[in-house]
Amino acid sequence: MTIYQMLARNARKYSSDLAITDDSQALSWAKLHTQVEQLASWLQQEYEIQAGDRVALVVPNSIAFVVGFFAIQRLDAVAVPINVRLTTPELSYIIDDAGAKLVLTCKMTDQALKPLVDGGLAGLWLDEWQPNSGQGASLNTSRANHESPCILLYTSGTTGRPKGVIFQQKAIQSVATMIALEMAMSPQSKLLHLMPFTHSAPLNLFLLAGTLVGASHVVAPTFTPELLLGLVAKHRITHFFGAPVAYLMTAQHPEVKNTDLSSVSHWIYGGAAMSTEHTKQVQNAFQSSQFYCVYGLTEAGPSGTLLLPHEHASKAGSVGRRAAFNTEVRLRTEQGIEPEVGQPGEVEIFGEGMMQCYWHKPEATKQTFSNDGWLKTGDIAVRDEDGFYWIKDRKKDIIISGGVNIYPREVEDALSGHPAVAEAAVVGLPHEQWGETVTAFVVLREPLSDVKAELTAYLAAQLADYKLPRVYSELEELPRNANGKVLKHELLSIAQ
Repeated sequence: MTIYQMLARNARKYSSDLAITDDSQALSWAKLHTQVEQLASWLQQEYEIQAGDRVALVVPNSIAFVVGFFAIQRLDAVAVPINVRLTTPELSYIIDDAGAKLVLTCKMTDQALKPLVDGGLAGLWLDEWQPNSGQGASLNTSRANHESPCILLYTSGTTGRPKGVIFQQKAIQSVATMIALEMAMSPQSKLLHLMPFTHSAPLNLFLLAGTLVGASHVVAPTFTPELLLGLVAKHRITHFFGAPVAYLMTAQHPEVKNTDLSSVSHWIYGGAAMSTEHTKQVQNAFQSSQFYCVYGLTEAGPSGTLLLPHEHASKAGSVGRRAAFNTEVRLRTEQGIEPEVGQPGEVEIFGEGMMQCYWHKPEATKQTFSNDGWLKTGDIAVRDEDGFYWIKDRKKDIIISGGVNIYPREVEDALSGHPAVAEAAVVGLPHEQWGETVTAFVVLREPLSDVKAELTAYLAAQLADYKLPRVYSELEELPRNANGKVLKHELLSIAQ
């Protein structure tokens, strides 16, 4: 079954049931399907979108995003969801790399995109498009099959340049089935979506798993503790996925213990593990023990391992023992052998949900897979005597802040463009709430009156706000080894 076929089936099987609401409007599965058909017809007639064309989505979580996403699928085209917080240069690189024929956007998130549209990029504002703009009568028949490409997600690499991750229909079907099964979703489930659909877990897992089973979706364009509490209580939500920081922030909200959260059967978090202390804090605040940790990465679907509710008491901080449905996990040393208990190895994942490849990057694709086809995560972990995996370090120099990956090289390159900066190195320091916080070490050519203020203002025009360093430290020189490589472990020691 393809992504579009899930929607078409739901329109027949659950036609009058609630498909999606954003609190300003609500659509049944039949009405959602009708709007998707109409938009797909418009895209085909006005923009000549055909099978295989890439169509970018620069839209926050909304009914508009969902209609746009499924309309792209209806045409057998490839959806390219892009983070709405990116700057114009960042958007330009991804849109050019993807070869996007059209970008769908809205007034809420179009500022960084406008210069590209003014420069000739085709754009359609979904909040200006009228649902009756096309009747769908002339739509081509969908010919997508399980091997057809359908989603192109961008995830930055250690070089600082984002890499496109292309998924086939069969991979999405696999991971959607996986999370629906593991999280006991059904047509009676109500899923709350506050984490952006431009990330793999919110889109591939939760939006599409809910669609697979005919569950109802509640969407909002951003996350706040007030929104989480209010929407859960109002809609009697059963499933919510968020980064640990979303739970920690909400746990500190004064209304959390006065809000009825009893409808939720699955509180799901990912992007980072939660410590024993944080787990207890969140469980106490939410008055629930039904917390699930999911571990994986975009290139794997995402799919990986699970830490179940009853395992949190003794294993909080671990990412679980068992691989998810349709998935296998293992550790391997640099020599390709399985390490002993308690000894480090790289986490490798195998399953039907893995990416087809990196977009137009065959060498990077080859390096990411082992000789026997397992996907190398770049995460270093140990396995304890009970079989639980504990992530210890990352081969790839990634900072995870609030569940979002930040790549130091990209920030370092941007910093080095400032005329006063001779050298820069960026690391992630432990942060109580966000997991890690971006910290920059700079060697200056000339003094600045306010290092943080001036460099932050400079970077803000080039990088999304979540990538900006929150802490700056000025050094006379960066510590290096004999080969000239910056010793980031020494920088960590300096900062701590």
